[in-house]
Amino acid sequence: MDRALYIAMTGASATLKAQATHSHNLANASTVGFQATLSATQAMPVTGAGLASRVATAEKLVGVSDASGALSTTGNPLDVALAPGHWFAVQDNNGGTAYTRAGDLRLTQNGLLTTSSGLQLLDAGGAPMVIPPNDGMDIGADGTISVIPQGSPASSTTQVGRLQVVQTRTTDLVRGQDSLMRQAPGAPAPTPSTGAVLSTGVLESSNVDATGALVSMIALARQFEMQVRVLHSGDETAQSANSLLSSR
Repeated sequence: MDRALYIAMTGASATLKAQATHSHNLANASTVGFQATLSATQAMPVTGAGLASRVATAEKLVGVSDASGALSTTGNPLDVALAPGHWFAVQDNNGGTAYTRAGDLRLTQNGLLTTSSGLQLLDAGGAPMVIPPNDGMDIGADGTISVIPQGSPASSTTQVGRLQVVQTRTTDLVRGQDSLMRQAPGAPAPTPSTGAVLSTGVLESSNVDATGALVSMIALARQFEMQVRVLHSGDETAQSANSLLSSR
């Protein structure tokens, strides 16, 4: 009986963690550039003396989905969408480098180019991207940023820098607690992108399938109820067995 309890108990724990993962995905169904977290369950033999016959169930994060989100045309020059497999380099809250596909950019009063959540985009040299005062700005398909200096004619444009856009496989990145992607341990470092890698005036939405995530959460809730029933059944069986033994 205790083998069944092991499976039900650890299965219920894995189900709760899977629900948390799906809930996080569902909460980000409208987040620009968000990529859904993928999870799975696996059998985990319990180690230790006398436990060789016990098998636990564990939830395991297997990465993020590399599917592309839907593209929508906005016409906003600060909205950019990246080609598949490419990422913006941003400065995280600890001053390190992280990666995101969120292309809804903002320009602060100090001239810093940031994401909508306030993360500073980095230039090709790894420094925060700073835009000088201007009468117009354009982001090229290769990430080069050109501006019309204040007081200058519209025909005079000046390049002020280039966004740091890298190319890497999604499987070579790992998501942190801040939802940013970073180089996975032992994975090759992302390489600088070349050529046309982004589109201006376009946004990539989240690749989360909201309907599918909701259905999965309902299925997981029913699965959790079933596992709890197994635990209750095992407890009742054990109580009945103890009653029979104590009556002798």
